[in-house]
Amino acid sequence: MVKLSDIPEPKRSYLAALECPEFETTPWARSPDLKDARISIISTAGIHPPSDPDFGKDSADYRIIPGGVKGSDLVMSHISPNFDRTGFAQDINVIFPIDRLSELVEGGVARSVGNNHFSFMGATDPRDMEQQARKLAGLLKGDSIDAVILVPV
Repeated sequence: MVKLSDIPEPKRSYLAALECPEFETTPWARSPDLKDARISIISTAGIHPPSDPDFGKDSADYRIIPGGVKGSDLVMSHISPNFDRTGFAQDINVIFPIDRLSELVEGGVARSVGNNHFSFMGATDPRDMEQQARKLAGLLKGDSIDAVILVPV
């Protein structure tokens, strides 16, 4: 992980001055033990099946990634020039740990993989994503997801 002190100016000052949004509530829920959990992945890497439209500037929406997808079947259209794609190119599990999640299920560590996973493009103001995040929460609830792996990149 990059430390703020490692980022050159003027980007460092820009990032340090960004306002951190505050929300009225902090909803947390207890999940079952991992061995009883149904799990989906949410990434901000801007990945998706090749048949889906690319992410555009300030995209606040998400792409649905089928639960049985192989990492090699995904593409990345994250538009930020500051986004380091090295890890993605070497191992998609760095930004979308689908193979590791499947191994947990196969090994009996977790109960099941969700029908779908989701990816946003992280170079978007989180406040602009709220409406889409609420919609996504309904999809997770409808799929009986107990836990998500959040992969902010």
